[in-house]
Amino acid sequence: MTVTSIGSVKKVLPKTYHHRKRLLSEVMVVMSRYKYLEPVMDRFVFNNGTAKDLLSLVGTVTVLYQGRLYNIPLCLWLDESFPRTAPICFVKPTKEMMIVPSTHVNSDGQIMLPYLEEWRHSQCDLHSLIQVLMSIFGEAPPLVMRPGNHQHETIFSNSIISSSDTFLSHRLLLLCVCNHTAHVSCVVLS
Repeated sequence: MTVTSIGSVKKVLPKTYHHRKRLLSEVMVVMSRYKYLEPVMDRFVFNNGTAKDLLSLVGTVTVLYQGRLYNIPLCLWLDESFPRTAPICFVKPTKEMMIVPSTHVNSDGQIMLPYLEEWRHSQCDLHSLIQVLMSIFGEAPPLVMRPGNHQHETIFSNSIISSSDTFLSHRLLLLCVCNHTAHVSCVVLS
């Protein structure tokens, strides 16, 4: 269920959340700064199969990559112990997109960052997390357009190039650029 105001979040937030005041404050900051992220109450299934109704922030953040703006779809799940525990974060590709696994995003779309692994409730917050995500995804986008769905330019990273047979069959021209970190970025030009 999507909630559109902080008052609505407060009404639907289960009493099982331990730090409601801080959570509401952080969600309010996110809602005021990122107009395309909105709070949603939904069922989250943990790896062990247990499920809970949790609050999440769902939508897109805009990143600047090679001089162009891209919207990256995200879902940030807030466990009942938030902010004592870090959010559980995922990129959420549309059907036209696919995930680019990297050191920061696994093949399921789960985001893994030192900021999350070293989360300290007294030093970390949602706004700063989103800033870190925007910075990292601005260097290496976690998603690409599926082959055949490129209306404009599509971004690929070096982990996709290894399966270039698929792309060669589409007769696409790859323009590759190496930067100072030895990370290869490619832009597909049709």
